[in-house]
Amino acid sequence: MNLAQGALAGLKVIDLSRVLGGPYCTQALADHGAEVIKLEPLSGDETRGWGPPFEGDDASYFRGINRNKRGIAVDLSRPEGLALLMQLLEDADVLVENFKPGTLQRWGIGFQEVLSPRFPGLIHCAISGFGADGPLGGLPGYDAVIQAMAGLMSVNGEGEGGPLRIGLPIVDMVTGLNALAGILL
Repeated sequence: MNLAQGALAGLKVIDLSRVLGGPYCTQALADHGAEVIKLEPLSGDETRGWGPPFEGDDASYFRGINRNKRGIAVDLSRPEGLALLMQLLEDADVLVENFKPGTLQRWGIGFQEVLSPRFPGLIHCAISGFGADGPLGGLPGYDAVIQAMAGLMSVNGEGEGGPLRIGLPIVDMVTGLNALAGILL
């Protein structure tokens, strides 16, 4: 498929996400023609090393979940990195991130305080395990932990055995698909 002809051609997405939930969402956007620019730390996304198998120096996992994206290494802890991010957002339609809640505020670019007033049409998709508030607000979310907390492990495995993790990261994948639906809606 010629991505320039996809249903989302003309949509520009800045992807600050990592591991699976966010990258799975932006993979689907890219697969349907959106221009997705993934910003990685200078050390690279940690999933580059999640192999085997590997394709060259990168894990197949990383290559698959980041297909059809353009990538750039940026140090967002430095003013120059944040300035580059703000420049990229000038004509962006969507920002996807899965930092712990409050990270953008700590960097001085909170959505309500800075991004929304400066980029009023920007869709900000913030993915987190438990949201910003509530009894577990701000805590990191991990697929296996959420599978256990939600009871998914209790309905998987052998009848005589104990709880068993589902064989794929279903929570992260569903999270990515829900993020995709939210952006498209």
